[in-house]
Amino acid sequence: MRLSIRYQLLLPLLALLLGAIGMTAWSAWSSAQRARRQIEDQMETVATTVNAVPLPRNPQTLNLMIAQMKGLSGADFLICDETGRALMDDEGNPVSTLPAIPTDLPLPVEHAEGDLGAPIRVAGTAYFARGVPLHHATLDGLRLYLFYPEALWRDALWQALRPALVLGVLGVLAAAALTIVVTQRVARRIQELERRTRLIAAGDFSPMPLPQGDDELRDLAHSANEMAERLAQYQQAAQRTERLRLLGQVSGGLAHQLRNGAAGARLAVQLHGKECGTDAETLAVALRQLTLLEMHLKRFLDLGKALELRRQPCELGSLVHEAVALVGPQCRHANIDLHRKASNTKLPLQGDPAQLGHLLLNVLTNAVEAAGPGGRVEVCVGHADARGFVEVFDSGPGPPPDVAARLFEPFVTGKPEGVGLGLAVARQVAEAHGGAITWRRIDQRTCFRIELPLAVSRETARDGKGSI
Repeated sequence: MRLSIRYQLLLPLLALLLGAIGMTAWSAWSSAQRARRQIEDQMETVATTVNAVPLPRNPQTLNLMIAQMKGLSGADFLICDETGRALMDDEGNPVSTLPAIPTDLPLPVEHAEGDLGAPIRVAGTAYFARGVPLHHATLDGLRLYLFYPEALWRDALWQALRPALVLGVLGVLAAAALTIVVTQRVARRIQELERRTRLIAAGDFSPMPLPQGDDELRDLAHSANEMAERLAQYQQAAQRTERLRLLGQVSGGLAHQLRNGAAGARLAVQLHGKECGTDAETLAVALRQLTLLEMHLKRFLDLGKALELRRQPCELGSLVHEAVALVGPQCRHANIDLHRKASNTKLPLQGDPAQLGHLLLNVLTNAVEAAGPGGRVEVCVGHADARGFVEVFDSGPGPPPDVAARLFEPFVTGKPEGVGLGLAVARQVAEAHGGAITWRRIDQRTCFRIELPLAVSRETARDGKGSI
C-alpha cells in the first residue's frame, strides 16, 4: 500500500501508542493468568506426587517430607486423619509446617485443578487452603492440606505484571523517539537526494541506494538513478565513439601503409634469400619478425569487424608451435624463459589457421610483455571433453585490480604503453570459432586459457579425456 510522507509521519506514532496500550493490557492479563496457573499446577503436582509415592505411615517421615516440599514450593502443609484432626507424632506435635493449627478446615476434594482453595487465616497470615484425600495403601484415610500464602501469590502476580507496566511506559517513550527518528530519516533522505543531484551535475553517475519505503522519495531516487544511468551510458557511448573515430582516422591510413611496407619488406627478404643464398637462419628470424609486425598491425584493421573465417582442417599443436617460434627471438632478447610442453597427440581443428594463429600470438605476446626481462612463460596444450585447450602461464604480477574485470574489453589495459587491443581481438577470434578465453591467478602466476572445439576424429574419441 502506498502512503504519503504526511501519513508516514503521523501513523507510526498513533499505531505505536495504541499498540503499547493494547500490549500492556494483554500482557498484564496474560502474565497474571500464567502466574496463577503456574502456582495452581505446582500445588496440583504436589498433591499428585504425594498420592503416587509409597510412604510409610510414620509421622516423623511425613514431617520430613512436608518440610522438604515447603522448601521447594513455598507452601505450608498439614496432614490430618479421616476426622479432620491433625496427625500427631510420638512427641505430641502435629505433622505440619504451619505456625498454628487452624480450627476451620475446608472439606477435601479429589481434584481441584484451576483452584488454589478457599481463603483462610492462620496465626494472622492469609493463605489459600485446600484439602486432598490420600488414597495410597500406606496413607489411606489421611488428608493432605495445602496452604499457599497470599503474600507469595501477590508477589508472583506483581512479578508477572511488572514487565507489562514497564513495557507500557517504554512504549510511550518509544513513540516519541520514533517520531523524531522518522522525521530525521526523511530529512536525511531529502538531503541525500540533493547531494546526489549535485554529484550527477558534477559528472558522478554512480547509482544511489534506493530507500525501502514505497513513497514519493523512493520514486524520486529511482528517477535520479535512471537519469544517472542514462547519462553514464551517453557519456560512455560518446567516449567510445570518439576513441573509435580517432583510432579510425589515425590507424586506418597508418596501419594500411605500415602493413603494406611490412609485407613488401617480407617479400624482398624472401627473394633475397632465394637469389643470394644468405644465411637461412638469419633470414628466417627477419621473416618471423616482419610477420609479427604485420599481425600486430592487423589488430587495428580487424577490431570491430565481423570476422570472415576461412575454415579448413588444421592442428592445434602446430599452430602453437608457430606462435611460439614467432615470439622466440623477443624472449631470447629479453632473457625470458619460454617453455613449451611437448605434445604427441594430434588435436585437429576446423577453423581459420590465420585467425587462430593471430589469437595465439596475441595471448603469447601479452604473456611475454607481462613476464618482463628475466621472467618465465610456459605454454601447455591439452584436451578435455571434445575441446582442445591452450594454457599460457606467465610469472608477471597480473593485471591491476582496476582493469581485471574488464580485461577483454577494447582499450582496457594495465600497461603504460599498451592500447588494450590484443586480448580484445583474441576473444573475438575465440568466440567466432565457438570457443572461449578466460584468465585466472594460480600459484603466483597468471594463466590465460583458450578453449576451442575439436574436430571429430577417431583418435580424439579413443584418447578420451586428458592433457598433453
